Amino acid sequence: MDWVFEQENMDWAALSHLYKIAPLGDKHPDDLKTAFTNSMFTCFVFDGGILAGAGRALADGIDCSYICDVAIHPDFQGQGLGKAIIGKLRDLSAGHKKIILYAVPGKEGFYKKLGFKRMSTAMAIFKDQERALAAGLVNDA
Repeated sequence: MDWVFEQENMDWAALSHLYKIAPLGDKHPDDLKTAFTNSMFTCFVFDGGILAGAGRALADGIDCSYICDVAIHPDFQGQGLGKAIIGKLRDLSAGHKKIILYAVPGKEGFYKKLGFKRMSTAMAIFKDQERALAAGLVNDA
């Protein structure tokens, strides 16, 4: 597998396709380009020219690094690639006072094994609050 940490030659349509089949939703190629370009750390993993996995960390260099958008191609799921990408982004973020990760409901146990702890004070405002409530991402309690 080839690990790439820069974005110059990234095929944003291929990355968009990865999120769709992962399945982590529809993310427009231009939106992904903006999000990844504005992130301090990025990680793309290729296997024989196939985009097998990707992830990024939005970080400020001192206080906070937020690991997000980790996606693994279905053909490579269950092989430790997600764990490896999270580990690499965590290592790149190591100088920060805190590393935050936003998990899909039901995946908390996976991240706990990687050293992450549940936050009791996290709050969020989503563009589509109703969808976030329905998906269990937030609650009214």
